[in-house]
Amino acid sequence: MLWVLTQDQKRLINAREVTANGKKVEGVIGSGLLDSYVLGKYESNDRALEILKEILTKMEENTGVSVTFSMPEK
Repeated sequence: MLWVLTQDQKRLINAREVTANGKKVEGVIGSGLLDSYVLGKYESNDRALEILKEILTKMEENTGVSVTFSMPEK
């Protein structure tokens, strides 16, 4: 289970899937295409991909447990 605190720190999302979409990192919270939420916006696509890799690393380090990730401000 992955919990993500959004970049603006206003929502804690239980994300089923996380994607880098251009400069945005989005989390899917339901089963439909419209069930996604912007977790953070960054200065470049490369930075968004870096964040996605940070989330993966955190999940790999904490297998078998619930993982919480706070989206970086920048």
